[in-house]
Amino acid sequence: MAIGGGEIGRPGLPGDTTEIDAAIVRLADKPRPRLLFVGTATQDDPGYFAIVQEHYGRRLGCEVSALGLYGRGDRRDDASRQIHAADIVYVGGGNTLRMMNLWRRRGVDEILARAALDGTIMAGISAGAICWATKGVSDSRSYTAGDDPWSFIAVRGLGLIDLLLCPHFEHRTSRSVLLTRMAVRAKRPGLGLPDCTALQVMGDQWRILSCRDGATAHRVGVTGDAASIAASERFAPLGALVHQH
Repeated sequence: MAIGGGEIGRPGLPGDTTEIDAAIVRLADKPRPRLLFVGTATQDDPGYFAIVQEHYGRRLGCEVSALGLYGRGDRRDDASRQIHAADIVYVGGGNTLRMMNLWRRRGVDEILARAALDGTIMAGISAGAICWATKGVSDSRSYTAGDDPWSFIAVRGLGLIDLLLCPHFEHRTSRSVLLTRMAVRAKRPGLGLPDCTALQVMGDQWRILSCRDGATAHRVGVTGDAASIAASERFAPLGALVHQH
């Protein structure tokens, strides 16, 4: 489940992705699913973890733990044990490029890919959406630019979904411009996900979820053509989304 963006309930802000988050929890089909939070994109920020504990733990009934990769040695076995023990892996937002680089150095990318094949539910928001795709449109440069100008960049994900992905699609026009350029150059379709929308993939089926009235996803074809995709209760064949046309 790749979520384009939105709030999960930071202090003073509403939890506007709750319907999508609840759908993720239901996929586990357990009274108290084990959810592993991966906060690599915010350098394992304990404040972010506390918010996820409150939201997915107290509100949605999960047993929540965290995978910490900063400030520790290369303990690949520990990461593997935690990931494979989880029913749900939820990846938070932040610096996608920094996250993917660290995952690859630690072998976490391979562990996550194996867990996905074994049936673990993979989910995430923003950077945690890009990571499942082939590539995504990322604001990673903004985290290190300071007061200097920066541009959106393409960041390579795990490729579990053979698609180019752009979260927060509605926020800045330059996101859609880069997604279109990527789709045309790579000859691979792209999907723009505004906040409060999500792409759900189940085997070879997919659908769009939304928890905001009027929010739609946007598919960009390999010629740069664009089409809106409304949320749906029904699944469609994945090939219709990821094949070139």
